[in-house]
Amino acid sequence: MKITLTEFVTLDGVSQGPGSPDEDTTGGFTRGGWLVPHLDETFVRRTSEWLDLADGLLFGRRTYEAFARDWPKITDPADPYAARMNTLPKYVVSNTLTEGTWHPTTVLGGDPVRSVTALRARPGRELQIHGSARLGDTLLAAGLIDTLRLVIAPTVLRTGRRLLSGQGATSGLRLVRHEATPSGLLLLEYEPAGQASQGHYEGVAEFVGRQG
Repeated sequence: MKITLTEFVTLDGVSQGPGSPDEDTTGGFTRGGWLVPHLDETFVRRTSEWLDLADGLLFGRRTYEAFARDWPKITDPADPYAARMNTLPKYVVSNTLTEGTWHPTTVLGGDPVRSVTALRARPGRELQIHGSARLGDTLLAAGLIDTLRLVIAPTVLRTGRRLLSGQGATSGLRLVRHEATPSGLLLLEYEPAGQASQGHYEGVAEFVGRQG
């Protein structure tokens, strides 16, 4: 299976608590719910299409516990995500949980890189990470992320936990799809392209010549 990381972020890179003020108050964070004012039909349609590609969901413990608390309460048959979120196989990387409460769940103990490498070798389409930024960061640095999907909200918070801030190797990315929604969200899809490249700026003429 491909490992896909889907993250909602602000312009200043905050990924904490996009869905509601009380979703994740770790560290005294009070500015959750920043994505909700920008949701629109294009966002819902595209993210639903992304979820169509999932054969399973992968989480770190913190996000898993929040999702396991909230998603089973969404029972509206018209909700575009709930049925799939609640029925897809879930895998949670944790050395503190012994079992899951959001069925069907498999707990993966031990080294997360080793556990996810084994899952990635299985047949299937996408194993999707939603949230779980620290797990996603670890797996990106380990070269295990096949697709990175970002939804960037037009807002700046100046506080909160930021995406992709951990230690590890650099990552180069290749943009393969992009779209702006009517409410101003940017939907960006990347594929890894080795380590981040570097170069020296030697003037516009030399750059234009290379592009031609």
